[in-house]
Amino acid sequence: MADGDSGSERGGSSGGVGGGGGGFQHYQRDQETQELASKRLDIQNKRFYLDVKQNAKGRFIKIAEVGAGGSKSRLTLSMSVAAEFRDYLGDFIEHYAQLGPSSPEQIAQSSGGDDSGPRRALKSEFLVRENRKYYLDLKENQRGRFLRIRQTLNRGPGFGVGSGGVPGGMQSGQTIALPAQGLIEFRDALAKHIDDYGGDDEELAGGGGAGGYSELPEGTSIMVDSKRFFFDVGSNKYGVFMRVSEVKPSYRNSITIPFKAWGKFGGAFSRYADEMKEIQERPKDKMFERRPGGGVAGGEESEGDEVDDD
Repeated sequence: MADGDSGSERGGSSGGVGGGGGGFQHYQRDQETQELASKRLDIQNKRFYLDVKQNAKGRFIKIAEVGAGGSKSRLTLSMSVAAEFRDYLGDFIEHYAQLGPSSPEQIAQSSGGDDSGPRRALKSEFLVRENRKYYLDLKENQRGRFLRIRQTLNRGPGFGVGSGGVPGGMQSGQTIALPAQGLIEFRDALAKHIDDYGGDDEELAGGGGAGGYSELPEGTSIMVDSKRFFFDVGSNKYGVFMRVSEVKPSYRNSITIPFKAWGKFGGAFSRYADEMKEIQERPKDKMFERRPGGGVAGGEESEGDEVDDD
């Protein structure tokens, strides 16, 4: 079970009065979080654990990678993010299946002669959901192709210095590396967890959703130049809302719009779009008027010619 691995963290706070506070916090979390299911995958020389857990906020999936030396890396996915994650894995599986073999010479040349260094990404995607970012990169080195998955967590201002000395609440991310040969097995295990435990996530999080809505519209995104805008619908005890996020590789900014204001926002956008369209058309009309014979300006020019002739 994955708890056997995560249990080492819980037991690590023992010893002395000085560690009592941390031990009590670990104990509280253990009592509040319940494990519902666990799946172990052995891929090459690594172990991966996919655990379905539940707490007061709802159900989520914790993914842990345990290396040959016992080192651990962990990712946490809400059930809704896990569903998107599963779909992205399907895209990576299809892309990986279409790739041809790479020669060792090409790998060494692309990695600058470093056998252990990864080449540039063969395919990349990323997810941004609330305060978490997930980066997925299919890469390869001398040991083969693998999917590197990195998660970063932004706790926002006021949290001081995070782990690794990162300011502003942005914690240094957790990363796992999944050998490409195990992508299908990993995706299938994740999909089974979602099918078995993902359906009641909203009920567990808030008794059927705010305002009695058991279903909400799916999120979407649009790309404009180098920016991507995400539209995510969610709910809490105050009601339904939409979070609009502007995302670039270097930063992310978002606003939250309550459901009762959606119509006003939509009307304002439509009005400004119409006004800007009219403003953009005005220079074309003026240019047309300046052309000979194109209106008042052309008429004034011909009258001037007649006076000169007299």
